[in-house]
Amino acid sequence: MTDQTEFSGRIALITGASRGIGRATALALAEAGAHIVAVARTQGALEELDDQITAKTGKAATLVPLDLKDFDAIDRLGGALFQKFGRLDFMIANAGILGDLTPLAHLEPKVWQDLMDINVTANYRLIRAMDPLLRASDQGRAIFVSTGIIHHPRAYWGGYAASKAAVEMMATIYADEVKTTSLKVNMVNPGATRTRMRAKAFPGEDPETLPTPEDVARLFVTLCREDWTSHGELIHYRDWAQQKT
Repeated sequence: MTDQTEFSGRIALITGASRGIGRATALALAEAGAHIVAVARTQGALEELDDQITAKTGKAATLVPLDLKDFDAIDRLGGALFQKFGRLDFMIANAGILGDLTPLAHLEPKVWQDLMDINVTANYRLIRAMDPLLRASDQGRAIFVSTGIIHHPRAYWGGYAASKAAVEMMATIYADEVKTTSLKVNMVNPGATRTRMRAKAFPGEDPETLPTPEDVARLFVTLCREDWTSHGELIHYRDWAQQKT
């Protein structure tokens, strides 16, 4: 049973919150008492999430319809959160795109640029904008999403893998930069999960054989807890889930 007071008073920013792992994590953290700042491009999907959060908790979320390629808007969001809350406890940098699975020589420049903008630069801008707010928390947590493909490279995944490798390195360095603070920075590799992105990459795969976003969300919730002390680590969902059984 979820402890609906565990994160009472905590502020959680989640990007890509309207579906998949982001949505599941937003719901799980809300059920544990956190106030959710939900970021996604689609207003309608955010409103559906808010309806679910309100139905489960009786409290509304803060909805932020935002295209992460609007980098200045990320800065404005940081300012708005400072004015409203004065801090940020959890940042779940979940949003990402797959791009096209194709030989690098065939990858369109626009697709490459979108991968870098959304998967890499937006996360840098989130760090830049949210770092002071995370440091202001006594339980700051920044969690970034990695992927197994960068540790087991394969043909046609060059654009996505390159962008995620940059995110993992950036998060690792950020963790080293804040190691003397109370802020904990970690990365999660969800592995194969029953999401729309996975279905696009592997259309012939049986989704019923995969963990659900709700399964993976439990790991994100665990990393936000006060007793989670690891820092600068890459946690693989499957390894974590096996340890829990």
